[in-house]
Amino acid sequence: MSHPILLTGDRTTGPLHLGHYAGSLRNRLKYQDTHRQFVMLADTQALTDNIGNIGKVRESVLDVAMDYLAVGIDPEKTNICVQSHLPALAELSLLYLNFVSVGRLQRNPTVKEEVRARGFEQSIPAGFLCYPAAQAADITAFRATLVPVGEDQIPMIEQTNEIIRRMNAVVGRPLLEEIEAIVPKTGRLPGVDGASKMSKSAGNAIGLSASPAEISAAVNAMYTDPNHLRVQDPGQVEGNVVFTYLEAFHDDAEEVEALKAHYRRGGLGDVTLKKRLEGILQDFLEPIRDRRARLEQDLDHIRDILRDGTQTARNVTEQTKSEIYDGLGLFRL
Repeated sequence: MSHPILLTGDRTTGPLHLGHYAGSLRNRLKYQDTHRQFVMLADTQALTDNIGNIGKVRESVLDVAMDYLAVGIDPEKTNICVQSHLPALAELSLLYLNFVSVGRLQRNPTVKEEVRARGFEQSIPAGFLCYPAAQAADITAFRATLVPVGEDQIPMIEQTNEIIRRMNAVVGRPLLEEIEAIVPKTGRLPGVDGASKMSKSAGNAIGLSASPAEISAAVNAMYTDPNHLRVQDPGQVEGNVVFTYLEAFHDDAEEVEALKAHYRRGGLGDVTLKKRLEGILQDFLEPIRDRRARLEQDLDHIRDILRDGTQTARNVTEQTKSEIYDGLGLFRL
């Protein structure tokens, strides 16, 4: 337990995409050698807006686990666990709801945006509204102090810290440590349409297991500068999705800056620019796609990894729950 503890995870609503890689997977690969890292398959949280499609949530557990392994997350270094098999998380979630008001949950910017995006209006599932408290339980149950998140999730970390501060005030001592968000420099990766973040539900994502044809089609459809009508015309880099992806996935920052300068002064066409990006993404995703295809041939091995990781995670979270209960002075039999 001497290494800093880091928790992250993903809702199990389908295979992962490049937005997940830029937003958190890249950091998970970086930190698994220096931190004690837990990565959680958040199937319980996925049910908050997928209760009518439990089959998708269930089947996606293996899908997401395979994506983890395919990008290089090592179960010998990173604990991979399944949320629904960690009862301490649900128990702490219920407890934490006593440290936050309904109004505060409704004012959470991340929750407000997700409610708007899903069109819930006044029909917000209670589990969805209460997710900030559940996430606080997830994080603190592992004693994590670092959480890699996208920029849009920072309000969730802030609310976790509010709950921690209230609990520490009730106990009269620092029972739990506050959390620090780790935000990647790329931030939120836009969808290929440039209109919103990359999302499976919006149909504007490039999957980590995308075929060469799918990658090519997605890059060709990318939003650029609508006023860049001729190759010789100066083009705008800001808001140009192709450059956003080049910044996120090209290893040569100097070449990216040179391409930007060329585009701005004119003489660099969108077709040429997209071909450069496509080559980079094809090279990046090919080994991931191949490793995932091999993993699909031995699902029992994936289940063994999840069983072992979840058992370790259960031991950790049950211990933390016991310490929190004792710290609050709850009745003990």
